[in-house]
Amino acid sequence: MAGGVADEVKLLGHWGSPFVTRVKLAFHLKGVSYEYAEEDLHNKSELLLRSNPVHKAVPVLIHNGRPICESQVILQYIDETFDGNLLLPADPHERAVARFWAAYIDNEMGAPWEKAYRARTAEERAEWMKQIVAAVDALEGGLRECSKGKGGFFFFGGGGVGYVDVVLGSLVPYVHAAVVLSGDRLFDAGRTPLLAAWLERFGELDLAKAVLQDVDKVVEYSRAIYARNAAGVTS
Repeated sequence: MAGGVADEVKLLGHWGSPFVTRVKLAFHLKGVSYEYAEEDLHNKSELLLRSNPVHKAVPVLIHNGRPICESQVILQYIDETFDGNLLLPADPHERAVARFWAAYIDNEMGAPWEKAYRARTAEERAEWMKQIVAAVDALEGGLRECSKGKGGFFFFGGGGVGYVDVVLGSLVPYVHAAVVLSGDRLFDAGRTPLLAAWLERFGELDLAKAVLQDVDKVVEYSRAIYARNAAGVTS
């Protein structure tokens, strides 16, 4: 596998992007050293535009001069390419289940959350948040199933952090910020006790402390997005 001293590993990102954060989490778990380049999303670099000409978005991983785009594709590439802890299970069925829940998080939580961020009214934002809450309720069952018989319900991978934990973990600062911004406690101990315990346990990891954004900074960033959209300005 790759990951030797000759490897050139560069990540193009933006500090506020949870999709970039999950790549950073994967690198930290694998112990991979990399160069990070912060992108101005209002004035994208030629390197970004050249490396991701289809979506023109972060994250982009450039490994030995070759770009890889889309966060979940990047995670799987990292898992297959670099030595260290495996993110995806070795068992094919368990691997398929992990991919399902990771896709679910992006499609059923991430996509509505993006809509909520871009909403121009409080009413519109509240409707999208209802969809997110419903998705979280289903995810509670996913955590119960994925971690069953594997040393407790703390992580989707069972006893240790895995692929789904990395995907969901990238949203942790925004889960905490939602409480401040709108009072929405998405991982509520009464409604989703397993996810509430997962949230606390994940936040205690050295991995999370090293990589995740400061919640106050995320709150400030989110409020700025809300204000721009309320004023009818596209970000």
